[in-house]
Amino acid sequence: MQFPGILGFLVVPLLAGVLLAPVPAAASDHDKGAPDAVRRAVEAGEIKSLADILASLRDKLPGQVAGVEIERERGRWIYEFRLVDDKGRLYEAYVDARSGEIERVKEK
Repeated sequence: MQFPGILGFLVVPLLAGVLLAPVPAAASDHDKGAPDAVRRAVEAGEIKSLADILASLRDKLPGQVAGVEIERERGRWIYEFRLVDDKGRLYEAYVDARSGEIERVKEK
C-alpha cells in the first residue's frame, strides 16, 4: 500500500490552497466596500441599500446608471455612480449612502 504517495497527492494541493487563499484586509479609512461590510451596514441601518438609493434618485441623475461602486471614505460610505446620458456623455455622481443626498456630479 502506498499511502504516503496518496496522502502527499491530497495534502500538497490542500496546503497550497490554504497558503494561497486571500487574507481579508483590515478595514482602513478608504476602502472599497467589501460585500460583508456593506451588508452589515445596511442591516444595521447605517446606510441605505442600493435599491433604496436608486429608487430615490431615479429622476435626479443626468443619465442612465452604467456602473456603481460603494466606498468608505473618511469614515463615511459613498456610492459612486457612473452615468451615461442620451448624448453619450459620461458622468460620475457621488451619493452619501446614509442620507441618499447627491454630493456632487462631474462630467468625465
